[in-house]
Amino acid sequence: MGVWERAMEIPEEDPRHGRRGPLWLHPDDDLAPNRPGETLLGELAARPAGRLRRLGDRLLLRAAETDALRSAVAAEQTAGTLLDRLSGFGWRVLHSLPLPGGTGLPHLAIGPGGVLAVRSCRHRGARLRAGFDGADLVSVNGRRTEPHLRRCRRDAQVAAHALGRACGSPVAVTPLLVFVEAADVAVAPTLRDVEVLPERALPALAERGGVLKPQEIDLLYGLARDRRTWRGL
Repeated sequence: MGVWERAMEIPEEDPRHGRRGPLWLHPDDDLAPNRPGETLLGELAARPAGRLRRLGDRLLLRAAETDALRSAVAAEQTAGTLLDRLSGFGWRVLHSLPLPGGTGLPHLAIGPGGVLAVRSCRHRGARLRAGFDGADLVSVNGRRTEPHLRRCRRDAQVAAHALGRACGSPVAVTPLLVFVEAADVAVAPTLRDVEVLPERALPALAERGGVLKPQEIDLLYGLARDRRTWRGL
């Protein structure tokens, strides 16, 4: 009997397999309540406030960095809201999963269409070209490039490793890069290992299926919501 088949026979409330669901999971280890952008909001809150912050921004040239953080929060909140609406179609979604080193996985969606490691980025009114200027890069208005594709691949690799280690069987995780408020998004035909979508296309994920069964979705969600799954990576 394989790992998946054995897992399907474990009742969710079985205390011997406490990584399955909320009946046993300590609140401190349950990541399900995390909201979109929570990790980044913590970074913003740690910055000096009021006049001290403004003085620090001038002296340390941190204003642009703070604005970038706020933009990233807006991206995660927008994409997270849209992803949460997939719950009525068999999807389970987690946000702001903490990773070692103070980094985080913005979104993880688990549903009939598979497991998606979702990274959301906001480029208001920009024309974006993904994969044309290198396998890891996204061109913004033809003037600069950002390593969004590399980061998205890394998110998926980390998630696949963590979930595979937790359940004892390989777990396929697809990297999904979501652009928020972009004017136009073009994707190179050679870019096949990362899916790139504008945020308005996220509702269409509800139509995907045929990859995971409901029991498999519940198993992976139970593992993913457990903070211990993401430790020691």
